[in-house]
Amino acid sequence: MAASNKAIENSNRLRYIRALERFHKSTISYLLNTPELKMPGFVKKINNALKVLRRIEEVAVYKGELQDLQTLVKKIIFLKESDKEIEDIKDEILYSSNQLDKSKNARRYKKDKHVNSKYDEWE
Repeated sequence: MAASNKAIENSNRLRYIRALERFHKSTISYLLNTPELKMPGFVKKINNALKVLRRIEEVAVYKGELQDLQTLVKKIIFLKESDKEIEDIKDEILYSSNQLDKSKNARRYKKDKHVNSKYDEWE
C-alpha cells in the first residue's frame, strides 16, 4: 500500500525541520565550545553543516517559531561570508538564538499566579 501524498508532505516537512534544528544546534555548540574561534574554522563548520542541509529539499514552514529558525539559519549562512570579526558574528548568532529560545519558552511556561481572573470567583 502506497503512502498518501499528505503523509509524504508531512514526512518531508519533518525531515526539513529536523535538518534546520540540527544545523542550528551544531553551529551553536561549535560557537560555545570552541576555545579559540577563528574564521576559517567557522566557515569550514558551516560548509560541513550545509552539506547535510542541502541534501533535503526546502519546504514551506508556517509556524512562527519555525520561520524564525529558518531565518536564523539563513542568517548564519549569510554571516559565513561576511567580513565581520568572528567575535561579532558569535555575539550576533548567540543573541538571535537566545531570542528564538526565549520566544519558544514564553508560550510553555506561564505563571498562573499573575493572572487576576483566576481569583475573581473568590470575591
